[in-house]
Amino acid sequence: MNPRLSLNQATVRRADLATALAVTQKAGIASIGLWREPVADVGLAAAAALLADSGLRFSSLCRGGFFTMSDPDARRAAMDDNRRAIEETAALAAAGAPGSAAVLVLVPGGLPAGDRDLPGARARVADAVGELAADAVAAGVTLAIEPMHPIYAADRGVISTLGQALDIAEQHDDVGVVLDTFHVWWDPQLAEQIARAGRTGRIAGYQVNDWITPLPPDTLLARGMMGDGHIDLRAVTALVEQAGYRGDVEVEIFNQEIWDADPGEVAHRVAAAFGAHVGL
Repeated sequence: MNPRLSLNQATVRRADLATALAVTQKAGIASIGLWREPVADVGLAAAAALLADSGLRFSSLCRGGFFTMSDPDARRAAMDDNRRAIEETAALAAAGAPGSAAVLVLVPGGLPAGDRDLPGARARVADAVGELAADAVAAGVTLAIEPMHPIYAADRGVISTLGQALDIAEQHDDVGVVLDTFHVWWDPQLAEQIARAGRTGRIAGYQVNDWITPLPPDTLLARGMMGDGHIDLRAVTALVEQAGYRGDVEVEIFNQEIWDADPGEVAHRVAAAFGAHVGL
């Protein structure tokens, strides 16, 4: 079992927090990435206690972000929610096993309803990250911007390339990026931008999965198990390793068939596919 493998909770979405922790342990996986909704279901204090009892490392919390709105009241509410997410990340990282990472993944958000001003939405992402950076530093948390595949630019992520994410992150001392193979594998500048991220110490997380075809009607659910699609995972992983990243590597899969399967079986499949296809 690779000691750097982490199971992102989204991969076993139907499992509650206690079950996700248990199946991760049983599969011999040493680390887990959590999502805010299952944490909220039990409460932050109880979630931290469950994580501490599990003995697992904590690799990240998903998600902050979604702060592209232009309405002042909506934007203020989003920023307040992101500050709560920073606090949650710090508490969970403190509860995790040694080597846990206080990383909050930021999904930028899409265009507000009726808004076609893509440059304006991207500028608001940069402004929001700048506004939150001091709060994150004070809490000991790294904000990690996740560039998203362009198919999600309208509804989920107006930051589409690693280069765009780095342009924002590099304006601040302690802001990084998350590399998700599903989102970045297509980028013709990927090697150059991963090297850039490594030179400036900006790689805060690395997530693996695969790009499957045909795409399902809901493209949110288009991620496959490693080895089932088109991504040269070994090549991308080599670039990330060459850039100096040595943290946990999360498997994050949004796929209805995988979600419908038994969470314990999925965890074991993740471990096997990771060993066979990721290249670590």
